[in-house]
Amino acid sequence: MTSPVKVGVIGVGQIGKRHVAQYAEMANVELVAIADVNQEEATRVAKQHGIPQIYSDFRELLAHPEIVAVDVCLHNNFHAPVTIAALEAGKHVFCEKPMAGTYIDALTMYEAAQRTGRRLGIQLATLFSNETKAAQRLIDAGALGRLYYARAVAYRRRGRPYVDGYGTSNFVRKATASGGALIDLGVYYISQALYLLGNPAVETISGKTHQEVAMYEDRRTSGGYDVEELALGFARLAGNVTLDIEVSWAQHYAAGESSKVLGSQGGVRLDPLAFFTSIADMDLDGTFNLNSAEFRLHATDPSYAAYDGPQQHWIATLQGVVPGIDTAGLALATALISEGIYLSTKLGREVTPEEIREHSVSTSVAL
Repeated sequence: MTSPVKVGVIGVGQIGKRHVAQYAEMANVELVAIADVNQEEATRVAKQHGIPQIYSDFRELLAHPEIVAVDVCLHNNFHAPVTIAALEAGKHVFCEKPMAGTYIDALTMYEAAQRTGRRLGIQLATLFSNETKAAQRLIDAGALGRLYYARAVAYRRRGRPYVDGYGTSNFVRKATASGGALIDLGVYYISQALYLLGNPAVETISGKTHQEVAMYEDRRTSGGYDVEELALGFARLAGNVTLDIEVSWAQHYAAGESSKVLGSQGGVRLDPLAFFTSIADMDLDGTFNLNSAEFRLHATDPSYAAYDGPQQHWIATLQGVVPGIDTAGLALATALISEGIYLSTKLGREVTPEEIREHSVSTSVAL
């Protein structure tokens, strides 16, 4: 039996607590240490989960010789400097989404992983949903034929962090987050679409962002709200593939739209999962018993539990149980598309990956 992976967690705020709680339930993980600038909160979380080491400086955690892997649960603009420091300290790194606040920072993280030979994983939970796994099985079986189009949709009626009553203002200020709905919520659905399409290279991007829906003025002022609530995008991908994007924290519209993938022989709606095709010149709309499939696959494939969630997958990958999805590569492509939408909004035209690389500026904040 493979020994548990010894993990340290950096940041035990809202997201960090969730990561710690998940690791605490995993038999193949040993939580060795946590680090947070809020020593009192770090002490409380450590006591709750029986974690022996507590640090206020993440660099002290990185110096711990027993820690093999580090989980970075900080705000967007802190991801790159802490992740790179961890990789250079010889640790494997799992980082919260988005990969970073800007494309150039995400690229620097990716290159650091390549340079150090350490594994970098990004938290992309939608890749491990039952719907995504089922859609991938349909694609692998050839049921969709040649893939040529996907739509990434993320919808909230009125769910902006802080100003609509949950979360902190760090989510709605460029100084800590770099962007709004697009890189907070949209990253899940853009990466999901790219994953199912096979992550084809990006050729061009156009888009527009908006912040139009009224909010409580005292919350706007105290929160320093300066990010988008709606982002729209259109990407031309290699192989004559098209991706369009609609990501919203707030809009006056009813829920019900879904991400989808279309192929020459069939298509899938992802939420709820449905399959569409034609058989014997008759149109067919099909649904699946996902619970039954999940039970059977777990019962018959010892490695299938490695796809139960992003943290489970990352740890199983480090243990060599499965080869691992390239979440860092998907997150990097997602960062390219996201920044392309921001740049297209600024310039008022379609942009290329080369232009995005040229214009991208680091927003990293050193701790």
